[in-house]
Amino acid sequence: MDRGERPDRRTLLAGGLAGAAVMLAGCSSSRAVPAAASRSPEQGPAPTTRPTTPAAAFARLVEGNARWVSGHLQHPDRDPDRRQLVAQQQEPFGSILSCIDSRVPPELLFDTGLGDLYVMRTGGTAVGPIVTGSVEYGPMTSSTPLVVVLGHQRCGAIKAAYGALRDRKPLPGNLQAIVRALRPAYEQTVRKGGTDPVETMARAQVGLAARALRSNPGLAPLVSKGALAVVGAYYSLDTGKVEVLDGAPS
Repeated sequence: MDRGERPDRRTLLAGGLAGAAVMLAGCSSSRAVPAAASRSPEQGPAPTTRPTTPAAAFARLVEGNARWVSGHLQHPDRDPDRRQLVAQQQEPFGSILSCIDSRVPPELLFDTGLGDLYVMRTGGTAVGPIVTGSVEYGPMTSSTPLVVVLGHQRCGAIKAAYGALRDRKPLPGNLQAIVRALRPAYEQTVRKGGTDPVETMARAQVGLAARALRSNPGLAPLVSKGALAVVGAYYSLDTGKVEVLDGAPS
């Protein structure tokens, strides 16, 4: 994004997030991370240039996932040089809201590296105020141009929530908070029907979460002017491929 637009972003943050931005200044910076001047073959790929538009950021993730599927990984931005480059500042090009599932690590399945992504992980991609605030942080403080809500195949959290709601048997402890957050996706699934309700519910949750983020008061102005895209996506455990459900930038 053009740096000339940054004052509008600061105006947007003049309210409640202003204090948070100051408090977290040590965790984020609007300055671009510089590339290494020269590298030996043993050091691997040079640090990548940060995409600054939604389309470029989306293309970076698509390319990385294609490498993950094929096994031709580059492992970018994962060496001591990169660690030093981002030690004092960061400017990730994407924010990923995904499930806690151990088989769905965003940095790996998009073949990205240190300082490339903000990652939020919740059971079933359940969303609440703290999660939403965490998603807002990148776009609203460091011009992160892309948010991806990433559901996945055979989601255990979705399965547990579906069963709890269907059978009217609450889950123990704070697991029930996840169930409550996923109820709208459950209700949509019941209305839709189908042979695999857990799959249907997982995809429904992605769509609901992505739409909620696009209409979020802090993010909607960025989306409307093309500075941010919120993409709904679905990961196949069988193939490793990420399927785009909605919101892909053109």
